[in-house]
Amino acid sequence: MLKTWFAIPFWQRVLGAFVLGVTAGLLVPDFAVALKPLGDLFIQALKMLVAPLIFCAIVNAILQFGENERLGKIGAQTVGLFLLTAVLASIIGLAVGSLLDVSPTQNLTAAADYQEKVVPGPIAVFLNMIPSNPFAALSEGKILQIVVFAALVGIAIRQVGAPAQALGNVLQAGAQVMYRITKMVLELTPLGVLGLMAWVVGSYGLSSLAPLAVFVGAIYLACLIHIIFVYGTMVRLAGMSPWYFFKSVFSAQLVAYTTCSSFGTIPAAHQAITERLGVKKSYASFVLPLGATINMDGCGGIYPAIAAIFIAQLYGIPLDWMDYLLITGTATLASIGTAGVPGTALVMLTVTLNVIGLPLEGIAFIAAIDRIIDMARTATNVTGDMAVAVVLGRDDNRANEDFVGRAQEQS
Repeated sequence: MLKTWFAIPFWQRVLGAFVLGVTAGLLVPDFAVALKPLGDLFIQALKMLVAPLIFCAIVNAILQFGENERLGKIGAQTVGLFLLTAVLASIIGLAVGSLLDVSPTQNLTAAADYQEKVVPGPIAVFLNMIPSNPFAALSEGKILQIVVFAALVGIAIRQVGAPAQALGNVLQAGAQVMYRITKMVLELTPLGVLGLMAWVVGSYGLSSLAPLAVFVGAIYLACLIHIIFVYGTMVRLAGMSPWYFFKSVFSAQLVAYTTCSSFGTIPAAHQAITERLGVKKSYASFVLPLGATINMDGCGGIYPAIAAIFIAQLYGIPLDWMDYLLITGTATLASIGTAGVPGTALVMLTVTLNVIGLPLEGIAFIAAIDRIIDMARTATNVTGDMAVAVVLGRDDNRANEDFVGRAQEQS
């Protein structure tokens, strides 16, 4: 029985739980409301993950960079471009998300423990990023402080060198352990979705699901804008026709869209940029795996921005400019650490909602349609990996003559 359950694709299990929860909420509302503890269990398990996962994963990401000075320079340039596109992705997500208007159709209320936020000034926000007690920050789940402290630990371990190697090995092993625990917890997603959706529909009715189509449309629109304008502009500045670039990488985009796997798309992306665009194999072999690990424009930029606005509107919670700033900064920094983790988007959304104080129960609304959203997110991420490889391959003069010739021919 258990083998049969796990043989079913994960997204189908989640979708089935979503349908079952909605059905229970419609047919037996009293019983459905009683299933809420299943959702509470899932939310509590997600909260358990965030602090140790972010800390270990960010330290691990910093320690992954090679010791070679040249490789460090290439890595810095690559990471710099990925961070730039992540910030732009967040801005696009916020812009598209601000156009959403789903609150008039909803009767949801904020979580019982939600309190009106007092907006701090920019200086207070900056000072609050530095933890006075790192252990307290970890125990209290203060994400921005954890990100800053983890980055400092990772940098210090690299600077100390051999004497700190043991600590580095422990934290890298800790990251692998947290990845495994994350995978375990995410197996509870169908159970959590069942409990939360049964409770929502049993309490508020079927009308609470109407905005999902608007949410999906907003994600796809933002991803399309990002791909065409941000990535298209990048390859144009590298001297290549955007049309030629998109035509050449379309097969890799299709693989990413259908498989929802950045790592699984690496072979197709590698073939597209080396054989069709002429990027050196050595450079493609460096940029694409690094991009699959830390480039999360779709998952860490567009998705949490739009999802946070969507959930805030559902619960009638106003967001201000400081919330938007925190969404952009948190998603950009934390995506480096959580990228490559199974369920990255869900972890990133949990982090974002935690930082700006939104109810995590809102995740249930969009978890069931995550597969549809993930297709667009992954295609966006992989396109970004290939665009950065083309840009740096040209700018850093490591592309072969075939690349230069093709770029000039098509521009």
